[in-house]
Amino acid sequence: MNMLATSYRYLVNLPGVRGGHTIIEGTRIGVHDVIGLLQNGETIDSLCSPRCFPTITKAQVYECLAYYEDHRTEIDALVIEQMTDPNQ
Repeated sequence: MNMLATSYRYLVNLPGVRGGHTIIEGTRIGVHDVIGLLQNGETIDSLCSPRCFPTITKAQVYECLAYYEDHRTEIDALVIEQMTDPNQ
């Protein structure tokens, strides 16, 4: 069975940006940033508000969730690393 690579409309990996981790295109916001905030009580609406990330859309947040479902182990590790790193 051949699996086709999954592509994401709003997400990119850029060498040298955020350690090469997946980010929302046109920002420095990592998928792991979005997921970490959601896991810590933010809502999709609050993420798109001036208080969090006023430049991202709900569609971008939902795509981060889709990416998370496809890459749960990787993103969980990044969230844990970010939450325990005092330099973050």
